[in-house]
Amino acid sequence: MEYMTESTDRTPGHILCCECGVPISPNPANICVACLRSKVDISQGIPKQVSVSFCKQCQRYFQPPGTWIQCALESRELLALCLKKIKAPLSKVRLVDAGFVWTEPHSKRLKVKLTIQKEVMNGAILQQVFVVDYVVQPQMCGDCHRVEAKDFWKAVVQVRQKTLHKKTFYYLEQLILKYGMHQNTLRIKEIHDGLDFYYSSKQHAQKMVEFLQCTVPCRHKTSQRLISQDIHSNTYNYKSTFSVEIVPICKDNVVCLSPKLAQSLGNMNQICVCIRVTSVIHLIDPNTLQVADIDGSTFWSHPFNSLCHPKQLEEFIVMECSIVRDPKRNAGAGMISKKHTLGEVWVQKTSEMNTDKQYFCRTHMGHLLNPGDLVLGFDLANCNLNDEYVNKMNSDRVPDVVLIKKNYDRTKRQRRRNWKLKELARDRENMDTDDERQYQDFLEDLEEDEAIRKNVNIYRDSTVPVESDTDDEGAPRISLAEMLEDLHISQDATGEEAESMMTQ
Repeated sequence: MEYMTESTDRTPGHILCCECGVPISPNPANICVACLRSKVDISQGIPKQVSVSFCKQCQRYFQPPGTWIQCALESRELLALCLKKIKAPLSKVRLVDAGFVWTEPHSKRLKVKLTIQKEVMNGAILQQVFVVDYVVQPQMCGDCHRVEAKDFWKAVVQVRQKTLHKKTFYYLEQLILKYGMHQNTLRIKEIHDGLDFYYSSKQHAQKMVEFLQCTVPCRHKTSQRLISQDIHSNTYNYKSTFSVEIVPICKDNVVCLSPKLAQSLGNMNQICVCIRVTSVIHLIDPNTLQVADIDGSTFWSHPFNSLCHPKQLEEFIVMECSIVRDPKRNAGAGMISKKHTLGEVWVQKTSEMNTDKQYFCRTHMGHLLNPGDLVLGFDLANCNLNDEYVNKMNSDRVPDVVLIKKNYDRTKRQRRRNWKLKELARDRENMDTDDERQYQDFLEDLEEDEAIRKNVNIYRDSTVPVESDTDDEGAPRISLAEMLEDLHISQDATGEEAESMMTQ
């Protein structure tokens, strides 16, 4: 007689669902999943549509209670912000997974797919997947609202220069545009002797002051005014003012140094010409080609003024010019310029061509001048100089004429200029013909001085045809290799018109 051996493999038993009678594996609720979901909705109480505030100006999302954060689409930061909007209902369930469902960037919709679990009847755990729709609603943040109002500011930087010429301001404007220091300004206002920059925070104003100290020789003072205060929370609301004063010296000014300062700069002559103003004042002695750099602290310790106004420039014609090959140097002389050539010239005023009166002088432009050329200079012999240092100098040490620069045909130079600069969008009080003349002087300085040109973004003007580089007068010009292509960004990523702080 043989015995049958039972199989060790046993299949689990099945029961019938108490609702629909479908065979199912045993579970604590004794109900199939379909019937359990029809009777219990674990996502109940979780909103399926939520609104999210978005500022179009600064591209930031609002995170309650009062912060605005920068988030990219489908980023972890944006996902965390969306989950915090439904944080209270999610605390009643277990969040298993969360992720974005792709939507069009311009649809103003964000879809988040959530997977949650919750314990239901008799300890059974039910899992459910659903989508929460977030509607992106436009709302302007407080910072952008203040920017658009243009009358709310916490700090102002007042930049002043006590001169009648704006060459330094035109150069400073290009530096601000190049390094983007105008982006945090609420408003830029132009007045007769400077610019005012308004900011929504004191930190932005301090950053602007530090930038000015690195780019132009200046000094500054700080003051603040109490607007309001809360004695209970010990909070104060101030408006800060930063007064920045730029040295009153511009390019092509003739200055007279104090004897002590001239001796400390290598025994150079007191009468000098300012050839450039960058972070320091660049001076050259037209008699010896000796150069010196004066920073802001040195200037305020030993201040000096300009002897003549740019409107006092007179036109001379070169009658004779000779190069000084081996100039005699004094003991302890400083550095000599290698870019200039010392020359001795005889000149005559174009307004006195009917006379035979001529002037003799030395100049640092010996490499540029030829007989018959027109030059601009100051007539110190027939000028009433009201300067304490000049009055104490020996009359033999004061030159009759100081030549500044070679004169070219301005109309022809403007017609052949195939480049342009960008300008700051600012509130102007008035624009007269003198400002336009000073701006043209600055453009000519850019063409003549390569050192200044390196710090300025020059854009090609497509409206002016490109001509040959040959010029009958030999006027300096800017090559195409130094120009940038002008890009126009008219729309942002959302299709809205973008506003810019720069104008053509």
